[in-house]
Amino acid sequence: MGSSLPARLIAATAGLAMTAVALVATAPAAIAAPQHGIGHSVSPAQPYKGNPDTSDWLGSYVVGGQHVWCVSYAYLAPDTDEQYQPGEPLKTKWGTELAPTVAADISYLLLRYTSTTSADEAAALAHLLHSWTAAPQTPDQLAPTNTFRTIAYDEAGHFAKLPASAKAAVDKLKADATANHGPWTVKITKPTKPQIIDTPDAWTVQVNNAAGKGVAGVAVALTLTDATAEGRPTLTVTTPVDGGPATVNVTPTGPNPKLAVSLASPADRPVVRSAVQVDTQRVVSTGGEKTLTGAEATTAVTAPGAVSVAKIDEKTGAGIAGVSLRITGADKVAPAVGQDGKPLVGADGKPTVVVTGADGTVKVPDLKTPQDICVIEVAAPAGYEQAFDPAAPPSACGTVKPGETLALKLVNKPNVPTVPKTIPAGDGPAVATAAVASSGPSTGLLVGLGALVLLVAGGSFAVARRRMPKLVVGRGMRKDWER
Repeated sequence: MGSSLPARLIAATAGLAMTAVALVATAPAAIAAPQHGIGHSVSPAQPYKGNPDTSDWLGSYVVGGQHVWCVSYAYLAPDTDEQYQPGEPLKTKWGTELAPTVAADISYLLLRYTSTTSADEAAALAHLLHSWTAAPQTPDQLAPTNTFRTIAYDEAGHFAKLPASAKAAVDKLKADATANHGPWTVKITKPTKPQIIDTPDAWTVQVNNAAGKGVAGVAVALTLTDATAEGRPTLTVTTPVDGGPATVNVTPTGPNPKLAVSLASPADRPVVRSAVQVDTQRVVSTGGEKTLTGAEATTAVTAPGAVSVAKIDEKTGAGIAGVSLRITGADKVAPAVGQDGKPLVGADGKPTVVVTGADGTVKVPDLKTPQDICVIEVAAPAGYEQAFDPAAPPSACGTVKPGETLALKLVNKPNVPTVPKTIPAGDGPAVATAAVASSGPSTGLLVGLGALVLLVAGGSFAVARRRMPKLVVGRGMRKDWER
């Protein structure tokens, strides 16, 4: 807010001594005038000595195509082409330092509301700025006898003249500044575990106010390294309306994903620009922000793989249950490595051992990839001992690739049934058993059985002969038994 009567126009009247011919011959240069932006006019104007205005403007002015707010109450309003010097820390109209909380509130409001399109918010911002920068140091500074240099801003009087909607905006902006002023902090939360390359995982970005609570509606610029979000390496997210963290699904494209953030936050002290022209209002626009940055990084690994082992009978193709298998690296000595980077070892410190299930298979998941894996049989299962060589046990090797399952197969050769070389003592059933135990009698077996039959038969004949009575045949055909 400022007077609309430029002092420099009054000074121009000193040239009235010029001749009429000169006035006609020299056309006056066009003079820029103040231009209101958005806000409200309130009436009547606050009285002070020499004030020519009937109303006061509470809102923005347009200077150089930009909306600005005045902070030197009652000084001249800036023209649209007003020239301003670089910024300096904002002080009160009286040249005193702002209280830290007031400076923090102003910085917050300049950051959040100088781009408003609401007339109520623009008027509320102007009202609060004058209330904080031109508050009376003594009661007599509100007296109408003061000049524009010494008059203080009548906060209560101006508030009473605002429309109800603008009054509500004043309360809203004041409460917002109190709750959310700086200094702000930014917190990036990354996943607790290493990420999987090409697999998205949630990161969060939280912006907190001076009280440590989340701030809503904050635009945060993201830059990703070794990663993308929504398929891009850069993007902007906004914190949600509840002030909670913004969630970003980060997809690693390399082993060291990193998320860097940048945002505008309230400055420690607001910055004001001073006009080149004397007695013209100082102005503020975007001078309430500073850049806040942060970064977090993690590691990413390839997707885990797995190995599936099948233990199979060579003849039947059926799975063999209960077979112990040792899982090693390619050298068949060092243990394999899990997805967490740790070696897979048992309680004995040696490479871990797994056992096939009822179907003859076993699976080892969560293996680091890519990785060469070997599976080695620890001991032969019952019925397969003959083909097992402890010095060179059956094994199978292969490479586990990201997200894939390596299928390995170990084949066991069953024991060969054996035939007894001697016939056990006993009767016929033993012979029958020997015969059943093979696919058919061999030639040697038949010869042995034949000899046995002849031997038994010969012995029986000798016994019969000894016991048979002698038959003597004589002339009279007399029969006589002899022993």
